[in-house]
Amino acid sequence: MVLYNLDVMHTKKNICETILGMLLNIPGKTKDNLKSHLDLLDMVIRKSLHPKRVGDKYEIPKATFELSVNERKDLCRILYDLKVPNGCSSNIGRCINVTKGKLMGTLKSHDCHIFMQDFLAPTFRGKLDRNVYEALVELSVFFKYLCSQSLNVAMLEKLEQNIAIALCKLERVFLLSFFDIMVHLTIHLATEVKLAGPVQYRWMYPFER
Repeated sequence: MVLYNLDVMHTKKNICETILGMLLNIPGKTKDNLKSHLDLLDMVIRKSLHPKRVGDKYEIPKATFELSVNERKDLCRILYDLKVPNGCSSNIGRCINVTKGKLMGTLKSHDCHIFMQDFLAPTFRGKLDRNVYEALVELSVFFKYLCSQSLNVAMLEKLEQNIAIALCKLERVFLLSFFDIMVHLTIHLATEVKLAGPVQYRWMYPFER
């Protein structure tokens, strides 16, 4: 019944990098670019995000999820000063540039795992639009329960419904380029857990370690 095992570790890592890339406007990793806004113009949807032509260039409007420079610096300061129990995660501060408000380098897979489950909600609290924040928190809660050691089948069926709603909320605030195949795979993760059991017995951490 499970022909291919969807690895939760890599799925979560890719989604985490995509979210941080967009919110922190990391060059080369952000999906908020001119091509994404031109797609909205071609499809005649979300007119508030349509680029405006100014001479030979386009002017891109600010999206609701876009953080200001000061907000990015505050967020990086939180991550840089973060103290966690021994063995919880590595030193995330090594990838943070507080002065520029940027994420330098790449977070490890387990750091992305901890960030999506425990750090996402407190880190972005008060810095994002309410609709964006609530959708991201629902995504965080989904992964938090999905990776639990004990699972309830009734709760998993509820997660199947909630993740679809959470992604619909994200579609209303994020650009369409955010929704690549990795984001789509979250739809199937709860169903896979019902059939194959807890993710701890199937993800790639033991092998990559």
